[in-house]
Amino acid sequence: MRAFFELNIGSIWNCFRREHFSFWMICAYFFFEYVRPHSIYTWLNFLPWAQVFIVFSAIGLLADSTKKWASSQLTFWLLSYLLIVVLSCIFAIYPKVSWSNIADYYTWVVIYFLIINIVNTPKRFYIFLLVFLLASFKLSLFGAKTWTLRGFGFTDWGIQGPPGFFTNSGELAVQMVVFAPIAYQFAVSLKPYLSKLKYYLLLAIPMTGVMTVMGASSRGSQVALLFQLYSTFLKGRAKFGPVLLIAILCVGGWQILPDEQKQRFSNAGDDTTSRQRLLYWENGWQMMKDYPLLGVGFYNFVPYYEQHYSDDKLYDNAQLPHNIFIQVGTDTGFSGLFVYLMVIWACFKETAKIRKSKEKIADKPFYYNLSLGFDAALWGFVIAGQFVSIVYYPYLWIHAALVVALRSVALGPNNKQLIDKQKKKA
Repeated sequence: MRAFFELNIGSIWNCFRREHFSFWMICAYFFFEYVRPHSIYTWLNFLPWAQVFIVFSAIGLLADSTKKWASSQLTFWLLSYLLIVVLSCIFAIYPKVSWSNIADYYTWVVIYFLIINIVNTPKRFYIFLLVFLLASFKLSLFGAKTWTLRGFGFTDWGIQGPPGFFTNSGELAVQMVVFAPIAYQFAVSLKPYLSKLKYYLLLAIPMTGVMTVMGASSRGSQVALLFQLYSTFLKGRAKFGPVLLIAILCVGGWQILPDEQKQRFSNAGDDTTSRQRLLYWENGWQMMKDYPLLGVGFYNFVPYYEQHYSDDKLYDNAQLPHNIFIQVGTDTGFSGLFVYLMVIWACFKETAKIRKSKEKIADKPFYYNLSLGFDAALWGFVIAGQFVSIVYYPYLWIHAALVVALRSVALGPNNKQLIDKQKKKA
């Protein structure tokens, strides 16, 4: 792995070139899903590329002799949530609406299984993580460039990403708070292997994510970013250096933040957008109490709200509730909300296993630091998710697959072989 940690592009490419077809396909899926080159170059847009690569990944997996079953509590909880979603569709107020949207969840279950069973060696995990970081960096670089060319100014639409999951400024900002802490810890973990120039260039990558969050005008993601700065640099300890760094970042960020964005924070709770979200949350909570077991039905929030809470619409049409927990609760009731919370808890538990077993891990600084980055990313998602409807976007489901893959390669049979080799060399 040393050549990988030194970012030796030739070694990484040669390894990727020799990998199995299934691994090529899952990497291609990830690239096309996040970067969406077929949306940028319209001449490529003649196939549903993401779906094609998913199918090829599944076919390739069947012929991959290296495939291994990666056991995890997360698998149980994701399948449990799928069962509850199916039951919610059956007993929904508007079943046609539910069944027409069920692919929004079960597709993530398929992708989760593909990732945890294909990304099963340290080198595969490293390359796959690199694809994730580079694809996200493509988005963050565009966002940072847009905000800079705008003169760090404010626009109502924030920064739009490519067509797909990250088109909306709020969803793009959430991807940045998921991506930035992982990219930061990736850079920190490779520091001993890199020249100062390479290290500082790597550190610049998460900074573009931070700039995109600032320019995207998403208050929820900006609050999440502030928490990530605290949890990453302070970690509950008031040391002078980290405190000074955060103070400089906060003061500097506030100074370059457009006046219109500062006004949005001052008006939080009073502006039309905030008042509508508060009504969604209040009425969504009432829906959960009225239908506690399975909710009003999968994706039934909007039609149910239109029919029963039309007086509480401040815009022409109702939208999803702009809160991940209210969205899950109205979709699947308290039973689904419990399972969803267990998915989040299990993600934290997987990364905690790595830190508790760090003495038994080869290349432990790499996996240890990444576990911290994944935790910060998940907290960013949870905090930002209190203000947007992103339950069935890739954030949590891809995160779950990545943490299972991380734990599998850090603590699995491949790790034991590396430990044995290190002992023989010693």
